[in-house]
Amino acid sequence: MASFIKSAFTRYPVISNAVVYGTMCVGAEFTQQTFKRNYVEKTNPPPYDIASLGRYAVVGTCINSNLLYFWYKWLDKNFSGTAKKTIVKKLLLDQFAMTPNLLIIFYISMSIMEGKQDIFEECKQKFIPTFKSSCGFWLPAQTINFLLVPPAARVVYVGTCSFLWLNILCLLKSEKVSEDTPALENL
Repeated sequence: MASFIKSAFTRYPVISNAVVYGTMCVGAEFTQQTFKRNYVEKTNPPPYDIASLGRYAVVGTCINSNLLYFWYKWLDKNFSGTAKKTIVKKLLLDQFAMTPNLLIIFYISMSIMEGKQDIFEECKQKFIPTFKSSCGFWLPAQTINFLLVPPAARVVYVGTCSFLWLNILCLLKSEKVSEDTPALENL
């Protein structure tokens, strides 16, 4: 089984990474829904939201996994090694160049798939709190990634970390958009 997995990642890295990352996305949303069913609303639990799981599958397998695969390939090609200066460059680029784009793409693509009238509203209201949370989570996680994880395993490592992060993101996503919450342009 291990040789099959290694072979798949060697021969089909984009597809293999998409499957792993997409599974982590769906798994995180499934975990959140299960938690709500068993602990929050256990007297009258809602059915699983299959449409929501599908949206996370699309974002995880078709969008983010591909962006991350090519991003890390580019990052490793242009900033190779584990010297402190190189790691700091990678961390700063990853957190401040790629992460904002991933968050914007996440909120807007989810809003499009949800059929929202204003596809930017949720992003405007949730971007800053989500980005702050991502800095606290991803800067330490990516330090480990860039110091210890071999380049071929970066997307899988990030996918594993993403399972934890996506649980946080699912919680942030599930918060209701409020008219009382200042939008991004009002900050």
